[in-house]
Amino acid sequence: MNEAYVECLVKGKKNIKAQAGMVALVVLAVLIVVAAFFLGRLWIALFAIAASAGAYFLSAYIGVEYEYLYLDKEITIDRIYNQEKRKRVEVISFDKIEVVAPIKSYHLDKFGKVSNSARDYSIGVEEKPDRRYVIFLENRQQIIFSPNEDMVRVMKNAVPRKVFND
Repeated sequence: MNEAYVECLVKGKKNIKAQAGMVALVVLAVLIVVAAFFLGRLWIALFAIAASAGAYFLSAYIGVEYEYLYLDKEITIDRIYNQEKRKRVEVISFDKIEVVAPIKSYHLDKFGKVSNSARDYSIGVEEKPDRRYVIFLENRQQIIFSPNEDMVRVMKNAVPRKVFND
């Protein structure tokens, strides 16, 4: 058998919109409680409870991690929220992949620029050196991810004509 298994976990960029929304809901809940106290209407505090519950549920989407799993010419990408909830977002077969290369590689020139509509499952920021890779699929879809060196090496060994690590 010629099966390979590599697993990689990376932290994604924090969701600033969710963080700002959570802070706004907490401030709103505090203001509602103060208003209910001064107005003498305790039923208004129910709105504070609703705002607090909204902040709690929104806090689950602030911390995001991505898990990449390579197994037998297939990449599975899972999104993990606050180390609690896991959601499978992509399953990519190497039969449908045209090229896998670093985001600034010359191998991507003939496939066009990496567009803003690319699905981004990477660390979300450009580092020095940039570890993000782009997957171009047959139907011109683009996926950005941040694999480790082991995953790139195993993918290159499995399909050397489609994976580049210049």
